[in-house]
Amino acid sequence: MAQTKLVKEDARPYEPAKGPALRRVTAGAIKRRKGTATIPMITAYDAPFGRYAEEAGIDWILVGDSLGNVVLGFDETTPVTMDDIVHHTAAVVRGTSRAHIVADMPFGSYQVSDEEAVRNAIRLVKEGGATSVKLEGGSDVAARIRAIWRAGIPVVGHIGITPQTAGLGPGYRMRTHRERLLEDALAVEEAGAYAIVLEVVDFEIARELTQRLSILTIGIGSGSHCDSQVLVLHDVLGMYPHSPPFVKRFAEIGIATTNALREYAAAVKEGTFPST
Repeated sequence: MAQTKLVKEDARPYEPAKGPALRRVTAGAIKRRKGTATIPMITAYDAPFGRYAEEAGIDWILVGDSLGNVVLGFDETTPVTMDDIVHHTAAVVRGTSRAHIVADMPFGSYQVSDEEAVRNAIRLVKEGGATSVKLEGGSDVAARIRAIWRAGIPVVGHIGITPQTAGLGPGYRMRTHRERLLEDALAVEEAGAYAIVLEVVDFEIARELTQRLSILTIGIGSGSHCDSQVLVLHDVLGMYPHSPPFVKRFAEIGIATTNALREYAAAVKEGTFPST
């Protein structure tokens, strides 16, 4: 098939049309930031907060299965389904235009086989609009990471505390087993992931992993030496009474919301709203 000419003999060189559409930040572009400056990452679960994050200059957003805790009212992340993640990922995508959207693969979506893992990862991209996916585990899920990566989908790994299974036995204590963490991190890197979450990992081990790995490390409760930092949106905004000890609450939206609704309810009961 003949190629379309981009330059006419008597015309200026072809220039692509300019418009409002922006290309989303790619996994490669994010990975190339390693060693430059620490990258902020935040969770989001709907269009408004996705837009707020992007407007704040955060262009790396995680649609975490933490939505089970902070949005759906579960005590754990284990009950979160693929339908839940697809639904909320699509909402965040609709609320943003440039941000790289990482979608969590929920418990049960990748454990059975490489084929099922790839199928569900494809669903997050096709139906949810995700730019990449994240799954928990180290050496034990390296084959899954490799299969998804070979399907053309960028992957983020996750070691240290893995919330999907922590409540089933390992618990939520800081992870300090250096050799195991190093083995898992290297396996995730070798399998093709472009980044890895280190959740509540000993600070010095997190520093060593960040220095040894060529991929980005994303810290949550793992000290200041990681390439990126991520927190749950509701913790940052103070939307719940209690947060993990490593969290800094940058606002108290929960208190402000309760006060605003209390004032609204009082105005309605007193007849001062509506005013006419």
